[in-house]
Amino acid sequence: MSLLAFAFAAALLAITPGPGMAYVVARTVAGGRAEGLASCFGTGLGGMLHVLAAALGLSLLVAQSAFAFSVVKYVGAAYLIYLGLRMLRGKEQALRANPVASQGPRRAFREGIAVEFLNVKTALFFLAFLPQFVSSAQPLAAQLALLGTICVALNTLADVVAVFAADRLLRSSAVRAGRARLMTRVSGMTMLGLGVYLALAKRQA
Repeated sequence: MSLLAFAFAAALLAITPGPGMAYVVARTVAGGRAEGLASCFGTGLGGMLHVLAAALGLSLLVAQSAFAFSVVKYVGAAYLIYLGLRMLRGKEQALRANPVASQGPRRAFREGIAVEFLNVKTALFFLAFLPQFVSSAQPLAAQLALLGTICVALNTLADVVAVFAADRLLRSSAVRAGRARLMTRVSGMTMLGLGVYLALAKRQA
C-alpha cells in the first residue's frame, strides 16, 4: 500500500508544473531541443546527488538512533501537510519560462546540475518524502536510494516531455495557466492527504 501511494504521489508531483520544468522549457526556447534535453539530464544528475546524500545521511541517523529516525518521519509527514496547504492556498502560477541566453548543451548540462544541487527545497523534500515509504525490515540506504531514483527518473521524464512539447505549451498562455492551476490543486490535495494518512498510520501502529 505504501509503495502504491509512493508511486502515485511521485508521478503526480513529477508532472506538476514547477521551477524545474520552467527552467528546462526556458533552456529549450533559448537554445533548442538539444540544450533543453541537456538541462534535463543535468537537473536529473543534480537530483541524484540529493538522493545519495539523503540515503547516506538518514542511514547514519537510524544507525545511531531509531527514535531520531522516527522523529524525522513525523516531521516529514508534517512537512508534506505544510506543502499541501501552501499549494492549495498559494497564488495560481502558470508555467513561466523566464528568458535566458543560449549557452550550448554542455554548459546547459553543467548549469542544470548546479541549479538542482544547490536547491535547498529539493533537499528538504527528499528528506521529508522518502523516509515515509521505507520498511524497517529491509536495508534502509538501498530503499532510500531506490525510491529516490524513481522520483528523479519520473521528474526527468516529465521534463523531457516538456522540452519536446515546449513550442505547443508556449503558444497558449490561457491553456497553460489552466493546466497549471489544476495540477497545483490536485498536487496540493494529494500532499495534504498523504501527510495526514502517514501521520495517522504511525499513531495507530
